[in-house]
Order: sequence, then structure tokens, then C-alpha cells
Amino acid sequence: MKPSKQFSSASRFLVPLVGGILMGLTPAPVEAWPLAWVALVPIWFWVAKAQSVRQGALSGLVWGIGYHGLALFWITGIHPMTWMGVPWLASLAIAIFCWTFITLWGAALVGIWAALLFWIHQKSRISALVRVLIGTALWCGLESIWSAGSLWWTSLSYTQSPHNLVILHLGKLSGPATVTAAIVAVNGLVAEAWISDQHRRDAQELNARRLLAVTSPVKRSHLQPATLLGIAAGLLVVLHLIGFGLESRPLIQPQEAALKVGIVQGNIGNTIKLFTEGKRRALERYTNGYLKLVNQGVDAVLTPEGALPFFLSDLKRQDFYSAILEQGVVAWVGAFGERGRSYTNSLFTIMGNGETFSRYDKAKLVPLGEYIPFESVLGGLIDRLSPLEAHLVAGSPTQLFETPFGRAIAGICYESAFAEHFRRQAAAGGQFILSSSNDAHYSSEMPAQHHAQDVMRAIETDRWAVRATNTGYSAIVDPHGRTLWMSGINTYETHAETIYRRQTETPYVRWGDWLTKVLFGLAGVAGLFSQTFKRQE
Repeated sequence: MKPSKQFSSASRFLVPLVGGILMGLTPAPVEAWPLAWVALVPIWFWVAKAQSVRQGALSGLVWGIGYHGLALFWITGIHPMTWMGVPWLASLAIAIFCWTFITLWGAALVGIWAALLFWIHQKSRISALVRVLIGTALWCGLESIWSAGSLWWTSLSYTQSPHNLVILHLGKLSGPATVTAAIVAVNGLVAEAWISDQHRRDAQELNARRLLAVTSPVKRSHLQPATLLGIAAGLLVVLHLIGFGLESRPLIQPQEAALKVGIVQGNIGNTIKLFTEGKRRALERYTNGYLKLVNQGVDAVLTPEGALPFFLSDLKRQDFYSAILEQGVVAWVGAFGERGRSYTNSLFTIMGNGETFSRYDKAKLVPLGEYIPFESVLGGLIDRLSPLEAHLVAGSPTQLFETPFGRAIAGICYESAFAEHFRRQAAAGGQFILSSSNDAHYSSEMPAQHHAQDVMRAIETDRWAVRATNTGYSAIVDPHGRTLWMSGINTYETHAETIYRRQTETPYVRWGDWLTKVLFGLAGVAGLFSQTFKRQE
């Protein structure tokens, strides 16, 4: 094989990989979010040059490996798990397996999209704008399917959070799909301009050689590269102007809707959390933190996911519970709930008189972390990894979380990635967000990405968000996505802040992800017209 052909063959995968890596640099820790607006261009262009569906799909898979593999590398932070009794090498193998699995799961989405995009590019009579419309609809549709499952985190939309708040405000219209659609459409237009320019150059070269091959793809695009780039730039500006208009709306915050909440970040490492020393330290820190916040006049105190690693019946015999009885201030407590022979990861509303007002059980459990698929086959491994003798079970996906201050929107850790989970609760009357998490399992990049997810959920639902974590980052986020306070990482902290209960309904809260449906409808109509014109010619 000639060197030029070798380079061409290698670049067919190298170029998409570089594009995926560029997209992988957009979330924490690098947070180079502007790259998202061009990082899809290489794969879009390369799929158009593919010679077969298989080649296009492989290029998409490579791009997805670059993106998801880099963005989700923090999962390897679960190693070492020697504190759980897992040998060092076995721990390393588990970490690598988890990282590989979730990377390929996300990459599969891109591979399928690339295969479909290749087919679209073979329709020579479809204009560049129609291809962009169809390509955008397909990506949003695939993200919708992936997010309806159990394993989801790396939507393209989260590449803009928490920095590009202007564009994130498009999420108020139709959720994260709106931001994803904006990113894909702009990338697609830039890529189509590149493709059009390449066709123009090919035509010039053919003309120069007096080889006018009418069957070549030279005339596929009726728009000039400069026109397509102008449309891309105009779309980018218009979308940001729409977001700016939404962000500029003042927040109406009547005093009667005010609620002063406190957060305790206990900073109890997972290596000791479930053992005697960890439980002693947790009781001490959360009791002292609760008392400190009560003295600051808070109406309620929020603790992280599993802050007090006890069953509620056992917790009632501890000093923390006694402090609630003495002070009479509501506490939202992360602890274990009982359900038959199993247990739940729960958030309890404990009243000042000691009564349990409400309970929320985590509904979205972490695959491979909180539950193992095919439990009947892998039951022995589950027993080895579980911190308790019983098995963790999920709560109902339709549950609501009542509080003495009105209905809240509850999310425990991993659930922050699922926009529909928050939208449903907001539509049912949730007035503020309580996000309770423990990110201590992973490397420091994960808490930053987790905070970015909660910023998006606050904007989409137009709600204040109170975020309490074990080791950071705890935060207060307003409905415009502005972080009013954020804790440090791996620190013990308390904080009190006034938030406001809200009952507004954004278009997304009211109608859900309507944009993806509209995009598919428009794409279908545009494709039908294109085929009709093709038959008439």
C-alpha cells in the first residue's frame, strides 16, 4: 500500500478520534466548552466521505470512544476498592470494565447516528439544509432513547454547563434536547460548508482535466460554502440571543415564598463511612452541623445521600435524632430505608417532633454500582460488593416528595442526569429542588460534572436547587443557573441560604421534549418533498 493510501486509511479513524477528544475536553476537568460547537464537524465530514455503512458506523464509534471515554474517565476513580475487601488487581479490572462498558455504550449511540447519516448523504438530491435537519433530529432522538434507559450521563447539552448559561436557557423551552439540537445543527452546517467546498474543489480539478463526470457528487449542495457558514454563524448568534432574552427575565421572589435552608457537607470518606469510625464521625459532624445551622435560623437542614448510614429505626436511637427533637427544626436526612428483606437509598423528612413526614427512595440506581444487571446470574458478586447483607432496590419512578413547606423535587445523586425525572416532579407541583449526593466514590472531575447537571435541571424547571454532597461540591443554584455558593472539595462545611419556592411552568415542564418530535416531523416533510422533486426531474 502506498504511503498516501496508508495515511488516508489511518486518518479515516484518526480524524474522528480527534473530534471526539475535542468534545471530551468540554466538560470538567478541562471545561473547554466552546469546542463543542466544532467538535462534531470532523465526524460529520468523514461520514460523508465514507464508502460504506460499516465504514461510517466505525468512524462514529471511534468519535464516540474519544468523547465518552475522555468525559467519563472519572469512573476509574472507584479503584482501589480494597477497603471493600476487593483485591487490588480485581479492583483495577472492575474499574477498567466499568469505564470500557459505559464508553462503548455511549459510543454505540454515535455509531448508529453515523450509519444513518451515511445513508442520508447517499441521497444526492437532498440539500445540505435538509441533511442538517435530519441529522439533528436523529441525534436528539437517539439521546432521548438512551436517556430513557438506566445508563445515561453524557448528553451533548451538558458540555455547555455550567459556563454557557445563555445557551443553557434554551433548556427552558424543550429541555436538554434544545441545547443538543443547537450544537448538532451548528456543527452540521459548518461540516456541510466543508463538504460543499470539497465538492467545489473536486469539480475544479475535474474540469481542469476535462473529466466532467455527471455521476460524481459534485452538485449535491446548491448552497455555497460561504452561505452555509453564514447560516451557521447566524444560527449560533440567534440561539444565544434567545437564550439571553430568557436569562434576562427577572426572578419574582415574594417574601412569603422564602425558605431558609441549611446544608451540611460531612466529608466522610467512603473508606471509613460504613465502619465504626465512619459512623461515629458522621453522627458527630452532622449533629454539630445541624445545631450550627439551627442557630443561624434555618427552616430546614439538608444532608447528603447516605449521610447517616443507618436504617431509620436505628437512627432514632442516635444523638442526631435527639438534636432534632430538642431544636424542633426539620431535617432532610439521607439514610437507608427498609423494604421487606431489601433496603433503599432514601431521603427522609423528619419533623421537629421526630415524626417522619415523608420519604423518597432513589429511583435511578447506578448500573454496576448500586445494582448489577442479571442479578440471578451474578448474585455472588453482588453479595461481595454490597455494603449490607440485603440488596439495594429502586424506588417508584412516579413517587412525589412532600415537605412541610410544599412539594419538593427530589433527586439522589445519579438521578441528576435524568432531566425527565425532574420535569415530571416540577409538572406535579414541585416548588424547589433538593439534590442529595455522595460523589466520594470517584475522582474529583465527577463532582464538577455532577454540579453541571444540577445547574441544567434548575434552569429547565425554573427552580431553586439546593445541592448537598458528602465531599463536595455542595451548592445553591438559582433558577437562572447561577451558582450563588459552592463548597470546597473534600472539606467539612455548613452553609445557610435563602431560596424561594416557585410554581412557574416553563414550556419544557408543561410539554416535555416537544422539540425532538417537531424536528422529526419537519425532517420527514423535508425528506418527502426532496424525493417528490427528485421524481419530477
